[in-house]
Amino acid sequence: MKQQTIILTGGGTAGHVSLNQAILPSLLELGYDVHYIGSEQGIEKELIGEAFPDIPFYGISSGKLRRYFSMKNFTDPFKVLAGIMQAFRIIKKVKPTVIFSKGGFVSVPVVMAAKVAGVPVVIHESDVTPGLANKIALPFASHIFTIFEETLQHLPQEKATCTGSIIRQELFTGNKAQGLSLCGFTTSKPVLLVMGGSLGSVVLNDALRQNLPELLQTFQVIHLCGKGNNDLALESLPGYKQFEYVTTELPDLLHAADFVVSRAGSNSIFEFLALHKPMLLIPLSAQKSRGDQILNAKLFKKQGYAEVLQEDELTKETFIKSVHTLTARKSEMTATMEKTQRPKTPNEMAKLILQFKK
Repeated sequence: MKQQTIILTGGGTAGHVSLNQAILPSLLELGYDVHYIGSEQGIEKELIGEAFPDIPFYGISSGKLRRYFSMKNFTDPFKVLAGIMQAFRIIKKVKPTVIFSKGGFVSVPVVMAAKVAGVPVVIHESDVTPGLANKIALPFASHIFTIFEETLQHLPQEKATCTGSIIRQELFTGNKAQGLSLCGFTTSKPVLLVMGGSLGSVVLNDALRQNLPELLQTFQVIHLCGKGNNDLALESLPGYKQFEYVTTELPDLLHAADFVVSRAGSNSIFEFLALHKPMLLIPLSAQKSRGDQILNAKLFKKQGYAEVLQEDELTKETFIKSVHTLTARKSEMTATMEKTQRPKTPNEMAKLILQFKK
């Protein structure tokens, strides 16, 4: 019997790649030949290449979808058109039975090309409201899965399903002792993990570093600061460990953490929830995004999983005050998190996707 093929797509940020990373081993175990379409410059090429060096990766042209005026808005449609033609050629060559899209700019030409090629597409939306890429892709898709129940009200009923969160299994295998060892930490103080997303966050980095002298009296601090954002002057500071970016080390670092300060991307916050990590969320402001992280954070606060500090209100003083509020609520938050529904496994998600194959 001929081996069946699936194409995965999605990129731009780690959030648009992480679910694909999670389900890829399950698809391989089910006997599928897996291929990946991303952009040449996107983080997806590095992430998929490092974790799955044997998976064929195809880089295509991809324009950015902007909600603001830019001269590139006049040239990027031609990049998207080129991407559609490139994706179409790849699809005709690979002959997938289904394509799964996690979103991001690069997924748009792939989804459009799949429609022309007659290949079913399943897309996934992590945020409360659909992102622009997924809004464009929706008419070309056979089905869309969501994490939040609230997202369903924005989608066609006949082709939308809420699955809840899907968590990478390796996150549950992290080792606290190994995480502490990676940082040179001990068990003498609780650990505060601060992360600003795969690309880093200048405002979070600054707020943390301004408060380091006071924080280090109470905590040991793990800081995921983003590529190019290491501060060499702080390299040897006791109780403080900075990383530009981590991959395989993340499960151990999460298990070492007692508290998390983070942006409010849905993939990350559901991972913290699954691991019962009390969190302070500082969502991207409406000036820097479409407001999806603000909605994510608002829902998590309402459900008792998080404290929230809006970026517009972020100062040295409000940051340290919010961290202290977070630590005071640890028992309450942890108890609430422990009552939540078990997340979907990658294997369960892979089987949901495959039911739409042709």
